Amino acid sequence: MDFLEQYLNTANEIIGDRTKDEERYDKEVLRWLRKGKGIKKAINKANKKYPKEALKVDDNTISDVASHYDYLLEHDNIIRKISH
Repeated sequence: MDFLEQYLNTANEIIGDRTKDEERYDKEVLRWLRKGKGIKKAINKANKKYPKEALKVDDNTISDVASHYDYLLEHDNIIRKISH
């Protein structure tokens, strides 16, 4: 197994299986994060666009959610770079 394959396998384990709607929601959060918005604002924007997938976060969960989206953002950046 080469490095890229190992990375992709690990990323898939961390991210898990997601529906197309969940993927769209996540991409919307990432879009707002890329625009420089904070995690709460990005989630609020995604919640409005995709209410069925809306996340409910509070002060107890926001850091875990932010870490998850930090990982997804970095993963997406890596995938974009290797795709070019």
